[in-house]
Amino acid sequence: MTESSLAVTEFVVRSIAQTAVDKEQEFSDLDAVVGDGDFGFSLARGFEIVLSDWETFDRSSPSAFLRQIAVTLTSHIGGTSGPIWGTAFLRAASSVKDKDELSGADVVVMLRAAAEGIKARGNSDLGDKTLLDTLIPATAALEMQLDSGADARQALQALAETARTSAEATSLLQAKRGRASYTGERSIGSPDAGAMALAIIAERLSREWSDPS
Repeated sequence: MTESSLAVTEFVVRSIAQTAVDKEQEFSDLDAVVGDGDFGFSLARGFEIVLSDWETFDRSSPSAFLRQIAVTLTSHIGGTSGPIWGTAFLRAASSVKDKDELSGADVVVMLRAAAEGIKARGNSDLGDKTLLDTLIPATAALEMQLDSGADARQALQALAETARTSAEATSLLQAKRGRASYTGERSIGSPDAGAMALAIIAERLSREWSDPS
């Protein structure tokens, strides 16, 4: 794996992990509106382990690195979030298992693979008021930007903007999966915590992006 590809992969994963830790209370508060309020706590505990074990992960390929992140998250994030986030990273890893260098198109493939894994693991889809309602449209926006010739910064900005708009739009939806689904129509009027978490992560990636090579 090239130093450039490794640097980009590490930057993205570390940014996700640090955001999960830094925004623990905010994510929990979002979840507490119609859920049990432990989303932020669970996510932060898993990603704290990622950060503490950072130097031990296999960096021989993007797939190997992401696969170990997946195992860590599955093992250390409680509730339903562990299997969901672990599956997302595992499917992303599997989608690039034969690649040493990653292109923008590969990133789109990885995000789509992650979404498909979440669908299968959570028996959910677009419109069910889950993180998929951010992930799927944000991935489409990223692909559109890359296909039009945009550079990484421009593409990330579009991804972040779409992620925020899509996450906020989940306020209009009734939850069909997870603990929030038990509240029925009361889940309408507030955004999904997972969808908002992805938007906040995307915004940080966009804001702090620079060529890590």
